Parts: sequence; structure tokens; C-alpha cells
Amino acid sequence: MSTKLYDEVPSLDLADFTSGNPEKKAAFVQALGEAYNNIGFVAIKNHGLTDEMTTKLYSTIQEFFGLTDEVKQQYEVPELAGQRGYIGKGKEHAKGRTTGDLKEFYHVGQEVTDGDAIKNEYPDNIWPAELPELEKVGLKVYQTLEATGVKMLQAIAIYLGLDENYFDSRVHNGNSILRPIHYFPIENPDEVPADAVRAAEHGDINLITLLMGASADGLQVLRRDNKWIPITALPDQIIVNVGDMLSRHTNNKLKSTIHRVVNPPKELMKTSRFSIPFFMHPRSDMDLTVLPSCVDENNPKLYDDITAGQFLQQRLAEIGLSKK
Repeated sequence: MSTKLYDEVPSLDLADFTSGNPEKKAAFVQALGEAYNNIGFVAIKNHGLTDEMTTKLYSTIQEFFGLTDEVKQQYEVPELAGQRGYIGKGKEHAKGRTTGDLKEFYHVGQEVTDGDAIKNEYPDNIWPAELPELEKVGLKVYQTLEATGVKMLQAIAIYLGLDENYFDSRVHNGNSILRPIHYFPIENPDEVPADAVRAAEHGDINLITLLMGASADGLQVLRRDNKWIPITALPDQIIVNVGDMLSRHTNNKLKSTIHRVVNPPKELMKTSRFSIPFFMHPRSDMDLTVLPSCVDENNPKLYDDITAGQFLQQRLAEIGLSKK
């Protein structure tokens, strides 16, 4: 496998994987594997989201975040460790930091509809009464990105030499989260902590993250030579990156790359930035033990055995959302 330094995130077409053409499918798998070996991020088109869905969700969440803090806080439930509903300004920080990120966000979780007993593990979603349309469009986007994530994981499974459907049962009714984020305007930049940023450098917790195009620039990824490069997606693309669970399961063969959202120039701090990632999680009982095929003399096993649920609880405490 070659190692290369990307100046931008590679662009791939998911239709190549789903087309039924064996050559195109194999080429997609190989290109995806190479990108995830090196930089951990790709831009994907033909992902299933329509312009209408994207526009509707963005306009709806902008309306929600435009409500007063007093109204928004009605939908914040601290006992849920930030797993559903509203999470207020500065509540989350990156692992290893104590300064809160300059953001607020809303969490939409899994809706179990097939009688699966795992429903008992999940709190009910919280929907704001002021914006009843959020439930319909939020769940539609959630289900669309979840289906796209299954296809991406099938390609990853093939690349890893696993059965194509290896991840399917492990992510069925998984603990995935759709997170509309508002990086709120800062009227007086000099009054926030000097080290406060929109999202400090971090790796994602989950298997993969599917990120809808943000409303403004700011996302950067740390290349393997320690240079930060900007992540930009074309209007018809989403960004899909490796999370820590998948990196751990593959003994770092697939890279969960550190990324951040930097503050804009001071004169633009008074403007909002909106972003909507979908964090694809497996079921809590998924065994994240390092795959035997990813261990050899040159790559000894790096991680202790752990389940996805145990790992999630560790990380929620590390980023300040859970006190457990």
C-alpha cells in the first residue's frame, strides 16, 4: 500500500460501488482503502441526499438555533449525557482539553421500529414543539445517511478482506447520532478564552462519520506530516471519515485522522456557521477487538479488547458530556 500526502481529500463516486459493474466496484474499494490508509477522509457523491432534504434540514435547524436560549434549554436533558435533544453552548470539549468548544448542537438518535429489544437502550428522541417539521426531515436525513453508511461499510469490509456484509448486522439499529451544530456568532471575540475554538482538534468516537456540506469554511484535517489542510466538499458531495472505533478495530490500518474547526478571521466571528454530521455507531455489543487480519510481526496489537458500548461511555466522560 502506497503512502502519499494528499493536498485535498480524494473524491469518489458511490455509484461506482453500487452500479453492479465489478471493475468499478473493485476500483472504488481500492481507492477508498488507500485514502483511509493515508488521510482517513474522502468526499463522496451520489450519496442519496437530495438538495431538497439538505435545504429543508438546514433551514429548519437555523430556525431552531435562532430561538432564545431560554426556549432551547427546555429541550436539554442533562441526565441523557447529551445523547438526545439540545446541548448548550460550551458544554462539550475535545478529549484532553477543558475549554468548551464555541458551539451548541442538537442530537437525533435511532428510532427502532422493528421490535428489536435494543430499543430499551435508547432514550426517546426529543422534538421541539416550535418546529414540528424537524422530526420529519430529521428522520428522513438520518435514515438516508444511515443507508449510505451501510454501503460505505460494505466497501470497507471488502477492503479488509471480510465478508461484504460483515458490518450490516453490527450497525442494524445502531446507536448512531445526527448532530446539527451551530457555531454561534461571537460579538466580542476578546471576551472568550484565548484558546477557545469552534471545535478543537479531535478524532470522532464512532465507526464512520458522514458530514453534510457546512455553511462556511473552517474544517481542517491533520495530514501525516503534521500539516493542517482544509477540507472542502463540492455542493453535491458529503465528507466521510474514519472514526476511532473503526481505527481501533483495524489496529490503525484505517486512520481516524485528527481534525478541527478553526475560528474565522476576527471580523467574521460575528457570523454563524452550521454543520450537520451523522455519527455512525454500531450496536453497543459490537466487539471492537482488533481484527486478527490487522495484526502481524510489523503491526502488533495496539488495543485492549472492548465493546462499542464500553468505549462510547469512556469517551463521553472524556469530552465532558457524561459524568460516569
